[in-house]
Amino acid sequence: MRLLGLAVGLAVALAAPVHALSIPSNGKLSFDVVRKGKDIGDHTYSFSGTGSSFTVEVATDIAVKVPLIRTTAYSFQHASLETWKSGKLQQISSNTNDDGEPHQLKTAGKGTLPASLWNDDIVRSQKLMNTIDGRMMKVRVADLGAEMVETRRGAVTAHHYRMSGDLARDLWYDADGNLAQVAFKAEDGSTVMYIRK
Repeated sequence: MRLLGLAVGLAVALAAPVHALSIPSNGKLSFDVVRKGKDIGDHTYSFSGTGSSFTVEVATDIAVKVPLIRTTAYSFQHASLETWKSGKLQQISSNTNDDGEPHQLKTAGKGTLPASLWNDDIVRSQKLMNTIDGRMMKVRVADLGAEMVETRRGAVTAHHYRMSGDLARDLWYDADGNLAQVAFKAEDGSTVMYIRK
């Protein structure tokens, strides 16, 4: 059982100018990764630097366990570092272990955003860079309007976008432009959610 979609979703974005409000005031966004009602891991973004020159560390650790025998059916670890200057991605490097299959990436920004999803500019893009292997993915985005979404700290109003094409994700961004929630279908048809802590 492979949930490659988990990895791909965490690894794609484009380089349009970054809005200052897209960077959380506390410098961090943390999510529980939930599948079939069970917490299967964590996904975090850590921001450091100033508004014009900063880095983003993205970390994902997922383990899907088989009930009763408690063995791991699927695991995924991803760590990336994005370097930004004047609203443009300068470089991205990542190391990924997709259920035992290693991937490494180190590349210049090339005018694209990484598919880390934190930057709400991706909803205005038609092409995103996969942060696992660097390939470009064509996407379409539908604006579904404002909704209330649950976080671990209570409900927030967030704008809902549906991305389709080479990357299929439902994305919600709060009034500050920060990622509030993510949902997508795993390869086995189950729904995976990132629920903000």
